[in-house]
Amino acid sequence: MTERFSFDTKKEFLDKLEELVKSGVSKKKIDTYTPYPVHEAEEMLDDTQSPVRFFTGAGAIAGCIAGFAFTIYTVLSWPLVTGGKEIVSVTAFIIIAYELTILFGGLTAFAGFMFLSRLPVFKNVFSPEVEFSPKFEIVIKREGPK
Repeated sequence: MTERFSFDTKKEFLDKLEELVKSGVSKKKIDTYTPYPVHEAEEMLDDTQSPVRFFTGAGAIAGCIAGFAFTIYTVLSWPLVTGGKEIVSVTAFIIIAYELTILFGGLTAFAGFMFLSRLPVFKNVFSPEVEFSPKFEIVIKREGPK
């Protein structure tokens, strides 16, 4: 069940949006459709930082650990002593660890973005009556009886 409000002017739209937010409607349940970007509405509805940063941090840490583990395991499995140097030389492994840190961080950031955005969505992808309307619209998703 959804509740829809439609306005002709930006001021009416912002007034109703502010009223809804102050009345206790969850910001996550409010969707807005505008003919052009309205930054005031974005500021009213944005209350937290993106949790994608946790996915990125976890991926980066996992990539760094995997980089060192992979190189140390490889050197210990096939030791090749050259010039009396140590078998496990961390300074030589920093490059691989750095590269895997960036790779895993980037891949998990993308996966986290897709997961948190609930993408891909294959139903209700295109709604021309809302997306190409010259009006300002507020849609509130409410849970109905099941």
